[in-house]
Amino acid sequence: MMSVMPDPNTTVIIRKMSDEPECSVCEKKEPSSICNPRKLTLSVPRTTSVEFTCPQPEDVFSVEINREIDCTETSCSGDIVQAESSLFPDFNRTFTWDLKVVSTRAFQLDFPEAGMRQIPKEETCPDGHTYSLVTYFRGTATIGVFCKGGTVTNILARYKGRMSLQVPGDRKLDPVNFKLKRYIMTLTCVSDTNFITPNYPDDFPDKQQMQWNFTVPGMHNYTMRFSDHTAPECLSENVEVEYQKEGEKVTKLTLTDPQPKHQQGNFNMVLKNCETNRTLQGLTLNYRVSLMRSGHPVLCTVDLTKHKGVSLQIEKVGSDPYCEMSIDSKVEEKIHVASGTKAGLSFLDCCQNMASCSSTLLTVPKLDSCLQMPLHSFTWHITPPEDGTVDLVSPTGSLRQSLPGQECNQSLSLHVLEGHRFPVGDFCFDGAIPKVQVHSNVSITATVPDFSKTSGPFLNVSYSEEIQETIIYNINPTTSSPTLLATPNWPGGMRPSATLSWIVNVPSGYKAHLQFVNVSQPKCKDKHTSIRVKKLGEEEEMFSRREDKQSEDKLLVDQSFYLNMSNCIPEEGDFGAVTKIVLEKSSNLLAILLGIAGALLLLLTVLAVQSVFMKKEASIYMGKGNIFRPGDRHFSKSRSDNESHVYTSIDETVVYGHLLADSTYSDSIQDHYKGMQQDSYQTFTGPTDGELPVINEPDSEPEMDHFNTFLNPSETFIPSRPRTPIERQDSLGFQDRRMMDNELYTFKSTGDMNTIQLSAAHMNPQPTITEDSL
Repeated sequence: MMSVMPDPNTTVIIRKMSDEPECSVCEKKEPSSICNPRKLTLSVPRTTSVEFTCPQPEDVFSVEINREIDCTETSCSGDIVQAESSLFPDFNRTFTWDLKVVSTRAFQLDFPEAGMRQIPKEETCPDGHTYSLVTYFRGTATIGVFCKGGTVTNILARYKGRMSLQVPGDRKLDPVNFKLKRYIMTLTCVSDTNFITPNYPDDFPDKQQMQWNFTVPGMHNYTMRFSDHTAPECLSENVEVEYQKEGEKVTKLTLTDPQPKHQQGNFNMVLKNCETNRTLQGLTLNYRVSLMRSGHPVLCTVDLTKHKGVSLQIEKVGSDPYCEMSIDSKVEEKIHVASGTKAGLSFLDCCQNMASCSSTLLTVPKLDSCLQMPLHSFTWHITPPEDGTVDLVSPTGSLRQSLPGQECNQSLSLHVLEGHRFPVGDFCFDGAIPKVQVHSNVSITATVPDFSKTSGPFLNVSYSEEIQETIIYNINPTTSSPTLLATPNWPGGMRPSATLSWIVNVPSGYKAHLQFVNVSQPKCKDKHTSIRVKKLGEEEEMFSRREDKQSEDKLLVDQSFYLNMSNCIPEEGDFGAVTKIVLEKSSNLLAILLGIAGALLLLLTVLAVQSVFMKKEASIYMGKGNIFRPGDRHFSKSRSDNESHVYTSIDETVVYGHLLADSTYSDSIQDHYKGMQQDSYQTFTGPTDGELPVINEPDSEPEMDHFNTFLNPSETFIPSRPRTPIERQDSLGFQDRRMMDNELYTFKSTGDMNTIQLSAAHMNPQPTITEDSL
């Protein structure tokens, strides 16, 4: 006899396991007991006396303790799934928890840090504590059978389910306390872990889906292997396997497709069943997830046999969780090499910073001679230090991205993956990319027709500080041909939420014509795509464009610049672009303007000199005292009311200069001289009465004043002239009717002008000009 008091919402069922007729279970009541040879159910939370009619009832009866947890009306959370350890300690016990939420929601069971391990349902756990989960959404399905200590940390299921724990009578109860809150798998160690579908080896339910969410530790690669599966005959739709990663496009595969290998990062795997022909074999899947440490260990052999009395101890003092030391293939936190012994040491991912990680040349090691088959490809997996960036540089020149229509030749190609999964592109060595920087783990696969004939390193890999973008390309465009820049994975789309930059170095004396020749824009689910151009060293953007805005597809940049692109989270379509850069020699506008100004100034100077040296008679009076010269600007009167514009004689080069030039020159400067003021000319008659006024020389004007005309053309030093309607004539004999009253209104000859040199005699005043002097 024993006393039993069930907890609230708990039912205790004492069930007979065998056909032993001489043993019954009784609930003792006054005045008489109620006995049942098969089963007794207790559900009232009060103390009840239970009596067995045989001496060893634990060999005949088993006990089931069931608790209902209904979360349809109230929120359920916390440590609510606990086993009652005091009831029937010597009996075979089955603890069950019936979990229920509304049909549109799901419940989640969180396991402790040690996790759970999934096993086939016909097996039992080594410690005798075997757990199982059954769901009742559109039928009954056994989600899985589990033991303590494994990779499963959470289970989530829709609507209703039952969690069970079976413990034999000879084992002390040591249950796992669940927390109630999709099916989440967390891989926490380097191992191979098997997973099976619900009901395995029976059929997976029709038109249902199962999701495993895997959390992969850093510095680890995972590989999926489908070790055993059966495919149903589908009446509608198809069986699909989906791989989901945050910020990346979903990968959809079939059961027979190659599954992901040597990849990193957290991911979800979803198995979707179709509507099956139930008369045939249904869907089953048994698969394995292999997890292995990534990186390249530094190997070192320590030989202390030659150093008497010397021992070596190495201790890990940092907090880096990825640094792994081992001695003779055994991982240790402390390494001790005894005196007079040898040891093989290995250090994996124990670099403290970028400075301690030297650059590496990617070379292909020589394979063992027993491998007679040719080497098809060679892959390097590169893991940078934490908060570091991988720098890829060609040791022989610059890289070029292989694009449709401009593929690399068949001699060599390098296939680069970001994060060991997402394509960056294929590259060869005859391009304009001196360096590529990737802010993640990188996989590089070299493909060569014959590796035995290839010598020298393929790439130089080094590490630099963390960058903000996903990828940065350094670009040195060539002047001989256009340079094409394509987003990673072109003609496919960029990875969702990825960002990249091109740093384009424009040579001195050149400008870059930028054209977006091919841009594919998605329909964005979150955020926007972005294309921006900004000159180096400047904050203001020259160009900005996103997927829902239209803008020009051409741009002219006169110095080195950044080209930045970022992707949204697409709902439909992909984001990608090809940009063409053409370099063109830039013309120096200031130099051209200064050259024109100098030419005009030289022209005016020549004309002024000719006005002095090409006279028919001397036109300057030299007397005592101060000197008057045309153009001195020494008069207090204005030009309109003084006689500074009256000359002793007329210079034909001044009056007829526009007729002496050839027609081509005339055409080129005619517009500049529109409105030129024409002075009148009279014969000089000698000095006026009285003393000449004293003229004070003005201060010289700054030389730069002559160039102010280029800032404001309206202030030009070329004076205007009345707009007289004179037809343009190319003949030197053309007669200007305004000059008909002047005795020098036409030339005697169309030949070249003779330069008249001024002598001392010519400096005397001459009141008249004779025809002979012509």
